[in-house]
Amino acid sequence: MRRDVVEHGLRRWIIVLGVMLAPLMETIDSSIVNVALPTIQGNLGATLDQAAWVITGYLVANVIIIPLTPWLQTRFGRRQYFTATVIGFTAASVLCGMSSSIGALIALRILQGLFGGGLIATAQATLRDTFTLEEVGLGQGVFAVVILVGPIIAPMLGGYLVDAASWQWIFFINVLPGAISAIVVATMLRNPTEPEAAAVDVGGIVLLTLALGGLQFVLEEGERRDWFDSGSIIVAAAVSAAASIAFVLWELYGTRRPIVDLHILRYRTVSVGILLAAGIAATLFGTTFVLPQYTQNVLGFTAFGSGELLLFRALPIMLIAPLVAGLVGAGRIDVRITMAVGYLLTGIGSFLIAGVTTSMTSFEQFLPGLVIGGLGTAMLFIPLLIAVQTSTSADDAPKASSFITLAFQLGGSIASAILVTMIDRRADFHASIIGANLTLARPEVRDVLQSVAPQQLAGLAAAQAQTLAFADLAYAVAAVAAVLIPIVFLLARSRHTITEISFE
Repeated sequence: MRRDVVEHGLRRWIIVLGVMLAPLMETIDSSIVNVALPTIQGNLGATLDQAAWVITGYLVANVIIIPLTPWLQTRFGRRQYFTATVIGFTAASVLCGMSSSIGALIALRILQGLFGGGLIATAQATLRDTFTLEEVGLGQGVFAVVILVGPIIAPMLGGYLVDAASWQWIFFINVLPGAISAIVVATMLRNPTEPEAAAVDVGGIVLLTLALGGLQFVLEEGERRDWFDSGSIIVAAAVSAAASIAFVLWELYGTRRPIVDLHILRYRTVSVGILLAAGIAATLFGTTFVLPQYTQNVLGFTAFGSGELLLFRALPIMLIAPLVAGLVGAGRIDVRITMAVGYLLTGIGSFLIAGVTTSMTSFEQFLPGLVIGGLGTAMLFIPLLIAVQTSTSADDAPKASSFITLAFQLGGSIASAILVTMIDRRADFHASIIGANLTLARPEVRDVLQSVAPQQLAGLAAAQAQTLAFADLAYAVAAVAAVLIPIVFLLARSRHTITEISFE
């Protein structure tokens, strides 16, 4: 039997603080390691491929656990499971920082990912139950700010810690928030239902692990291994595809107690929301992943300076999130209109960034595009979370949360894989065109060579090719945002009443 676990007053906000520290740690850890990877590689004597598995191992473990989270909450109890994952994640973080070899660090990062995979979806479901139905916008607004801001501030935080202390501190910083979160969750959180003994769907777990693990491996390692020219990528892709089909058939027809309830996709808002969540991740990571590479490799920004730049995308999210959450949560604005405007602003922001992408762009020139893009992002994720949470029953809400979280994670991984490939391909494309025009038959080339060496001219040409490639990517992100605008209107129209929120 389900209990009412709505909280009020100071107790509610202490619980919110404890709950939200957990996904904040997870979202930061998902990307903070990127900044420290060259330092880790040098200090531990690792090859590039070995160092890359510090990221790949974490993400593979992460995506496997996400869809299992609702079952784990039901089996062990939400409070017990949440407490265990926070403690496990924090302990694994400390052990990662203490690693003295690359092999140990990779193994511990996989362990950290297994614990971290359940933090986001569990936190979202907890906030849904902690607030009243009329206040659902407030709870999901708080959640969205953490989820969106974490990956944005991670590069700046990571750059600062590596420069001011050491790479170990990107893991040690989890100790204090992890301890606070674990204490609050363990002592104050109430279970909406009692733990239920349930049979373990071993077949489903195995197939899910092969499907998502193989897909994440392809996405993370594809470009480095030259995609389908690599035998390992071909095998991983084939295993993932076969396991995905088998998993769907098994969960729908092969077992009476599925580990993942695919019937949750009967909610139109959930099924469309999965696509939109992946799109939000793609447009967000299109900035947070690509922009630091451009500003550091071409413009010469420091890691901290690149992170500081992204802060101007995070600030609008933090400032207008409460307003968006209040208006959408109260039903005063149609979520579809809000999200359409959000994608429009996101596209405009990326278009503006593309327009100022040169080999001499200043810090200030990026700000209009970043601020507008941040405003757009705030108008995307919060309405989507509210729509999904209010379109499902209390029992189905955790399942919906896990699907949206998985879509967001995979959307970011897919976008990153595509963007990395596009950078290489478009840079080669522009380099070939520029190279074809750098001939002594052109007077301007002869004039330049009178003041610079041929090697310098080649370096300038390569930098220009990279710059044009980054501009192409920004235009591509703007195009993706534009394509997603009409898809928003496939969401069901929301209708709020005093006693319930339902979706037609």
